[in-house]
Order: sequence, then C-alpha cells, then structure tokens
Amino acid sequence: MLRDKNLVPLSRQHQHALALCVRVDRALQAGEADVEAWQAELQQIFESEIGVHFAAEEKDLFPAAANFAELQGVVQELVAEHIVLRDFFARASARKLDSTDLGILAGKLSGHIRKEERQLFEGMQKLMTPDELAALGVKLETALAEAAQLCIVPSEATRLKPKSK
Repeated sequence: MLRDKNLVPLSRQHQHALALCVRVDRALQAGEADVEAWQAELQQIFESEIGVHFAAEEKDLFPAAANFAELQGVVQELVAEHIVLRDFFARASARKLDSTDLGILAGKLSGHIRKEERQLFEGMQKLMTPDELAALGVKLETALAEAAQLCIVPSEATRLKPKSK
C-alpha cells in the first residue's frame, strides 16, 4: 500500500533512522565501530530529530491510532518500545554504550520502525477517513517542523567507507 501523504514526513524520518541502523550494523560487522564517535552521533540525532519524532508520535499519532480497537495493542507496544529506545539514547549521551549495545540499539530501532510502517501506518490508512488523515497530517507537520530544518552529517569516524577489495 502506498503511504498516505499525511504520514510521509514520519516515513522520511524513518528512512533516515533506518540508514543510521544500516551504518551502525556495517561498522560493527567490519570491526570498525568507533564507539565514542557513534555515541556522539546518536546523541546528536536523538536531540535533533528522533526525540522530536517520538514526541510527535506520542502527542498526535498514537492517540489518533488508539481510537481504533484494532490498533490499540500495537500502539501500546510502540509506546513501550519508545521507553526502551529513549534509555539507549540516554546511555549513548552519557557515553555508556559498548559495541554490543550499539548493535542492540540498531536492531531495536530498526524493528520498531518496521512495526510502525507495516502495522501502525497500514492500519491507520485502512481505518481512518481521508479527513481524519488530513487533520493528523496538519498536526504532524507542526510537530515535526523543528526537526525538518536540520541536516545531520555523519562524522568521519561514522561515515560508511567503501569496501576494500
């Protein structure tokens, strides 16, 4: 199913976060994960985009979805996952993650995003009217405005490097 235009801003941010997860995973697999640099980047990304994203979901998206009995279970799971993910990002900000934790965070964040896209968004698009989605889109646009104006560039230590032959 195509993503409704009112959910596209969240989906774009999901793409950014999934790219982060891929970069973390590849760095770990290559044995080139500078844990300190990754924690600094995770802190920056959470403070500038992911924290705003979570807040918008919790304030606007999840309550709209919870109006439908079919989505209440997944909303509860996603709220609980936000708590776990916030803890990982807080630990990154405090520089208390190790390489294993980085991998766990990337896996949890990736799984969370996929659940939102495949279960929550798909369900909302089936259950909500076009007017309800449009009203939600206006709220999300306002809530995400701050994060939309930021550009995060990976540091040299966290940038993907070409595979050597």
